[in-house]
Amino acid sequence: MKKYILIGLGIIVLIPVVFLGYIIYSFEYETKRLINYQPRLTTEVYDRNGNKIANLFSDEHRYYVSYPNIPPMLTEALLAIEDTTFFEHNGVNPDAIMRAIIKDVTSGHLVEGASTITQQLVKNTLLTREKKFSRKFKEVLYSIRIEQELTKEQILERYFNEIYLGHGYYGIKTAADGYFHKQLKELSLKEIAMLVGLPKAPNFYSPTKNYELCLGRANRVVGRMYELGWIDQPTYEKATQERPKVYNDTLSKNSGPYIIDEVMRQLGDAFPDIRSGGYKIYTTIDMRLQEAGYKALQSGRNEIIKRAQDAGDLDENMQRQLNGALISLDPRSGEILAMVGGYDYALSPYNRVTQAKRQPGSAFKPFLYQVALDSGMSPASMVPDIARTYSYAGDDGEEKTWQPKNYKNEYKGMVTIRDALTHSRNLATINMVSDMGFSKVTEGLRRLGITENLPPDLSIALGTISISPIDLAKYYTMFASGGALTNPILIREVLTPTGQTLRYENKSRQVETPEQIYLMTSILKDVVTRGTGTGARVGGIEIAGKTGTTNKNVDAWFAGYSPTVETVVWFGHDDNTPMRRSETGGRAAAPVFRYYYEDLLRIYPNTKRYFDVPAGVYQAPTDQNGSENFTDTSAAPDATQEEAPKTDEKLVF
Repeated sequence: MKKYILIGLGIIVLIPVVFLGYIIYSFEYETKRLINYQPRLTTEVYDRNGNKIANLFSDEHRYYVSYPNIPPMLTEALLAIEDTTFFEHNGVNPDAIMRAIIKDVTSGHLVEGASTITQQLVKNTLLTREKKFSRKFKEVLYSIRIEQELTKEQILERYFNEIYLGHGYYGIKTAADGYFHKQLKELSLKEIAMLVGLPKAPNFYSPTKNYELCLGRANRVVGRMYELGWIDQPTYEKATQERPKVYNDTLSKNSGPYIIDEVMRQLGDAFPDIRSGGYKIYTTIDMRLQEAGYKALQSGRNEIIKRAQDAGDLDENMQRQLNGALISLDPRSGEILAMVGGYDYALSPYNRVTQAKRQPGSAFKPFLYQVALDSGMSPASMVPDIARTYSYAGDDGEEKTWQPKNYKNEYKGMVTIRDALTHSRNLATINMVSDMGFSKVTEGLRRLGITENLPPDLSIALGTISISPIDLAKYYTMFASGGALTNPILIREVLTPTGQTLRYENKSRQVETPEQIYLMTSILKDVVTRGTGTGARVGGIEIAGKTGTTNKNVDAWFAGYSPTVETVVWFGHDDNTPMRRSETGGRAAAPVFRYYYEDLLRIYPNTKRYFDVPAGVYQAPTDQNGSENFTDTSAAPDATQEEAPKTDEKLVF
């Protein structure tokens, strides 16, 4: 019996010891979350002009503000309505607690809290919101502890950043931006009063749901400030009569979802806390041009659908599968100005600019002709536009033949390189590559930096490589920049919450001389003025570019550039089924390019309009009763070209 009595006494003694230990442990563990305050912060993404593209956050949308940047009027309004003796007590208000205890005991449950700002901060950060005496007891103890560790200013800073203010907004800076589109220093007294009145019941007093109730609560805040003598009567009257404009925004404010996905992909590994670390990410995007690109792509898709509808060829599969992409950049810096990965992100987040691998068709030809120019040929050099039969060994070892054709099954005999590329003549390109030697052409492409996915046969002349729009745009920078191959970049810099700035630089290398590149630019200008790309002509500015249409009209491209901006447009079906035969690069993609550049000129009317001619380019007469551009490498011919070889010549490759 004595044994059990001792055990019982031990338990009785142990219970308060354990409870005291638990309280001490809770003090040390729980209060550290407030003392070493590190809240989850929203990352903000901006365009090149400082316009917000999106907010990135996980659970809580919060912008942080330090105490020195909190307007004094904001603090006064909060103290007036919540805790006028804040700077006098040590975390709790004994008089208020006694009044509350009397009411609570009388009613038999908690009806009045008497919470100080410190207690409210503890309750919202460290404890549950259940109304129990045990929770209230911990709240008091924790508050006293917090007041011992933090200054009053530090407590206010944590309160203003932690408090929930409805609509998914955590913290006063977040709510000011969300509800009023203002910085804290720009808020009027009425707007301040609306915000500090929200923590009591953020959903009930929400200005987006119950505007009048929110105004009534704000007027009580202003009235309390007037009663305390903290504002004068004219200020009181002006504030109570004001009816501020309130915005009902989405939290993410994501106006460029394809861009944000790519930002996340590029930075996710380096910044695993990208959704909670409070970074500021500055991209190269120009949101005005992004919108122009989106509208242009939408317009092009609508026109394709309308043509199919008018022809009676429209079906559900086409409407579901037809999509496009547009990427626009500064070819010299590589900075991406616009990136539209599809016509509707909500229907398909698949980014066709960066993820789709398609054949560029004739849009690849300029690179082949650049190799020819670099080998000593000139825009006036003649190439055979004739039918030939090519023999090759099939996979089974048997001899097979290939008889390529021009788009309209017409043959011109001998044509200049300028005309062959201007009118995108397949046979002339194939014959030129064959006559130069396949290995010499691929070696020249590699010298230009084009090394991936090169087909092992003459089909390369028809652009049968697999490439994404962003990679084709990368290769076209050598034309648009005057010979420098430049990697496209999307992110300029990342600013961390500690003030560190991480800058991102692109990679660029000179692969060609400006004068040799200008020969190609002069030809690609002809593509737009009188060739397959007339649909891309824009009044008042020089445009150079090339159309591309793959076999059976699976893909339609236009890749082009002005003196300062380069843009690539693609259309096709996501499932790789053919489009209608009439939907070529010149008809489907080129008008989108034009639409985009017309908007670009409206947005930036001072855009450079004309290409510069490098010093190493000269003009000389040709055998075609005209003149042509030449360089020391691609010199003017001294003698008349040979006659055209006979048609249907059989070659082996």
